[in-house]
Amino acid sequence: MAPPIQLAAISGFLVIHRAIAHEHHDDKIPEGEAVSPDPIDTTLWIHILIQIIAFGLVFPTGMVLGIVRSRWHVPLQTFGALLAIAGYFLGHAHGGRQFAPNIHASFATLLMLLLIVQIVFGVYLKLHLERGFHARIRWYAILCHGVIGKAMPVVSWVQMLFGGITALGFCREDHLGQCLAHFIMGSAFIGYGIVLTILLLVGQMWLRRTGRSQEFFDSLVIAAWGCVNTFTEHRWGGPWVKNDLQHTSMGIVWWCAGLLGVWLSRKRDGGPKRNLIPAMVILITGWAMSAHPQGLMLSTHVHTVFGYTLMAAGAARTVEIAFVLRDKGSVDEEGEGDEANSWQSLTPFLLCASGFLFMGATEEQMAMLSQAHVSHVSYILILYSVAFLLFLFVSMLLRLYASHAWPLLDPRKPDLSNGGPVVANGHLERRRMRDAEEFELEGLMSDDDEDGGKR
Repeated sequence: MAPPIQLAAISGFLVIHRAIAHEHHDDKIPEGEAVSPDPIDTTLWIHILIQIIAFGLVFPTGMVLGIVRSRWHVPLQTFGALLAIAGYFLGHAHGGRQFAPNIHASFATLLMLLLIVQIVFGVYLKLHLERGFHARIRWYAILCHGVIGKAMPVVSWVQMLFGGITALGFCREDHLGQCLAHFIMGSAFIGYGIVLTILLLVGQMWLRRTGRSQEFFDSLVIAAWGCVNTFTEHRWGGPWVKNDLQHTSMGIVWWCAGLLGVWLSRKRDGGPKRNLIPAMVILITGWAMSAHPQGLMLSTHVHTVFGYTLMAAGAARTVEIAFVLRDKGSVDEEGEGDEANSWQSLTPFLLCASGFLFMGATEEQMAMLSQAHVSHVSYILILYSVAFLLFLFVSMLLRLYASHAWPLLDPRKPDLSNGGPVVANGHLERRRMRDAEEFELEGLMSDDDEDGGKR
């Protein structure tokens, strides 16, 4: 075994051993509670900050650099791994607030194991072992390294949510079901907004190659999600309680509308066709949530603004398809345009904002904020601020990707090597189309390098 791989394996063993040997003190936790009344100490705050930087900022940026095969990928991911390991140990060395056994601690071990596996794959690939047995397994190592790297932001997001829930002692016993609904649905809205942004800024060529419209995929997911909601929002055989009927009927609307959206997404000749069904589902869902009955006035206000935000997202999507794009796939279907229409960013951002609003509207959060006399205006503005920051970060990552996929050319130095004319914005039309074919969303889905491709 090569020394770097030995070092990675030894480090992994030490991390696992440290996790198993660590004792969680809970002698100060009142009976029936999940956390002690002590404040969060400085060590734990540093742990939170370091892990947010590592898993929330460094690793996603390094993932994009890896997709475009930048030389900064390895240094940045190494820095992130060092931060993550340091933060992990700080999480086991804090004083102050004590926590009962929780999902955040359990999931942390799994996350660190995933990180160690990713490091081992990275070190192995960096050694460029390509002869004999290694020639047969290298392609699988490339595939696994790429899949884990792209899954890491999603897994990290889940762990950060677990961390916030654990820190406050929320989502236990009778509150668990409601928490799951809010955090899963809120994360789904945020994920939908991010996917729309990816397709808008770097995925149009990939979408065109699929031969399907955006609404086909949207409607398919809406129909599947509606089926799940129809049979999970109520315990069948038991009494109908609280908002069971409203949640179940919302699931029915989703799968009914989703099926219609799938049908309307194809022309008679089989070509892709835009439609407004997903936008209508978003709008109807927003209207229903704005009238969702709540026990606290603060919760009523937050749910109302959440519903209005969703309605605005649905209305913006309708205007985009019908009036901005006029049923076309993009502003410039020939792929010559450099930027999307400014209106098209509105729907993804509003979906992200609605996701944060919904995740921040659980019963326990609303009760805590009401007791602290926090107004709904202040709270909603804070949640919108977080949505702005997330959308900024996603846009920066996509700009980073696009700057490597389609580097701007100096218009004073025309390059006619591909036989294409130089367009006004400094791109070569045919070169851009070729680069788009090579780099666009395919790069976000597969990390196979040239050596693997030749085999």
